[in-house]
Amino acid sequence: MRLLFGVIVCTLAFGGAAGAQTRAQSAPPAAADKGYVEVVAQSATGNVTSQSFGVEAGVAIVPRLMVFVEAGKTNDVSPQALGAAAQRMAGGLSQTLSNVEFTVKEPATFVAAGIRLALLPPGESRIRPYVMGGYGVARLQKNVRFSVGGTDVTDNLEQPPYFLTLGTDLKGTASSGMVVAGGGVTVPVVTHLILDFQFRLNHILAEDEAVTVIRVGAGIGIRF
Repeated sequence: MRLLFGVIVCTLAFGGAAGAQTRAQSAPPAAADKGYVEVVAQSATGNVTSQSFGVEAGVAIVPRLMVFVEAGKTNDVSPQALGAAAQRMAGGLSQTLSNVEFTVKEPATFVAAGIRLALLPPGESRIRPYVMGGYGVARLQKNVRFSVGGTDVTDNLEQPPYFLTLGTDLKGTASSGMVVAGGGVTVPVVTHLILDFQFRLNHILAEDEAVTVIRVGAGIGIRF
């Protein structure tokens, strides 16, 4: 009797385990994300180091492939040529004036679109690495200021005693094409809330001098 009871228990146990395994194997994988929206903050490094902020969104076209758009602003992407031009102008002022100083800044506002590819199939991992690439437009604004004896004289340079005119190499705005590449890892926090740890490379095809900016940071948003 005891032997018969043991056989029945073992049979039921193995049968239950096999059934559970079969159900697990036949269960469909988690559904792929249909899209996402997030806000991002990054450290931006190129010729200078500054900060970048923006928004990003994407919509799936197939389970692992999304179309994304992003818009943002990097506080300073000034190239070496801009600083060199400002230095030459300051040197000219120093011939007749003392305590001449200058500051150089070139913020970039940009928008881009492209393709984002998930490296793992849906449902394989909660952590989802991806790569991306695209193209966009960046609007660059040269912001160079000169001071003499601690007083900003930039807006008065054409007047005496300066008699100087800033050229387009030191002032003005321009729009240029921009190549975008990068990748990252998204990590779920709660049901629809995600963290997106990002790496982005922007290559701005500026007419005066091409600028490459690396943005590293994170985004927080929702997926749906």
